[in-house]
Amino acid sequence: MRDKLNDNPMAQLALVGLLLVVGAFMLLKPGGGGEESEAAPASGEVTATAESVQEPALEEPAAGATGGVPTSIPVSPPPRRFSTAYDAGKTVVLLVVHDGGIDDTYTAAATSAVLGIPDTELIVVPAAKIARYAAVTVGLDLSQVPALVVMKPKRLSHGVPQASVKYGFQTPQSVTQAVRDAAYKGPEATYHPD
Repeated sequence: MRDKLNDNPMAQLALVGLLLVVGAFMLLKPGGGGEESEAAPASGEVTATAESVQEPALEEPAAGATGGVPTSIPVSPPPRRFSTAYDAGKTVVLLVVHDGGIDDTYTAAATSAVLGIPDTELIVVPAAKIARYAAVTVGLDLSQVPALVVMKPKRLSHGVPQASVKYGFQTPQSVTQAVRDAAYKGPEATYHPD
């Protein structure tokens, strides 16, 4: 049998194909065995929603639900400083930086332009502490630092949190423009070429 496999390339291909089919079957077949027992999810599990930044909604498990991919991520509310500023109707500017990064340092310096804009709250967060702001950042899918997150004021977003994200080095002018864009209330024109 060994000589037949060594001398015949078609037999080798057939054996490799058979092994692939068996391997795929073993990986993809559902688990078998005894009864299925799953732990019931906690009834007070907090989930991130688009309805409120400060008061996340509670999600009840569906009747007859069985495992699978979770539909929500449990998060705690953002820190009090963030929630207070957002609830007060301020434009919240969250700058996520990595300590020691050159572009992070220059962007942090550029955000000082925000300090002169009324009804604006600047919060600088080291990347290591971003988990404290997961209620805000999980829906934004932050992928790099520095990240400038500008929250639209609550009064303009009708209670549904909205934010814009800019990555990389920012100038004082680009930071100021992002804040003005978030706080803008008025008509919006769209361009329609003829």
